[in-house]
Amino acid sequence: MSFNLFEIWQHMGAPALVIAAVLLVMGVSSLTVFLERVIALRRSQSSSRQFAAAVADKLVAGDVDAVIAEADAHERSHLARVTRMALRTWRDARKTTDIHGLSPVERTRRHVERHLEETGEEMRSGMSLLASVGSVAPFVGLLGTVVGIISAFQGIAATGSGGLSSVSAGISEALVETALGLAVAIPAVLAFNYLSTAITADESKLSRAAGEMLDNIEAWDQVETAGARRGRVA
Repeated sequence: MSFNLFEIWQHMGAPALVIAAVLLVMGVSSLTVFLERVIALRRSQSSSRQFAAAVADKLVAGDVDAVIAEADAHERSHLARVTRMALRTWRDARKTTDIHGLSPVERTRRHVERHLEETGEEMRSGMSLLASVGSVAPFVGLLGTVVGIISAFQGIAATGSGGLSSVSAGISEALVETALGLAVAIPAVLAFNYLSTAITADESKLSRAAGEMLDNIEAWDQVETAGARRGRVA
């Protein structure tokens, strides 16, 4: 008897069908996470490029309020969010005195470091699911194969019929579970590796941009401090 996938599916027992359904859910979940992360990263990258082009002259001029206003218009950009947070923190820190004696620049630097960690966690949301699917799906498929083989031999023992044809039919049905597990796991692993590389690259760019922003803030702070000192001397 020749079995196609539809016929094999029809001949599967209830335990094998449950395991196959679990694998399908895992596959759909990993695909959903992958597409959502790719879309979110692409949107952030596109918005970040637009934001960087829009604020280049404003940063050179030291127009903090204008940069913050532009960042508000690019909410999808991780770069815009980090920049807005850094400038707002520095602007507010200049108006208050820290109980630990930290300068506005140092307080801003610490806030930026924490925000970068939070941003990295946000960018990697859902990655644990991809890792879990990639590592667990083959074992779930193997479990389905074992269950299928057990069912096949139980059927042979119950009917008293043997031979290669009866055994091979049951085994072929059971091996579909292993194939399905691999078909779910391999794309999940590839998706995880792709996203990990892309997110690491984005984190590096964001870290460099944050460092440049802190350098600008430090330069502005020094200019304002020097101006204040000259004013007091005068």
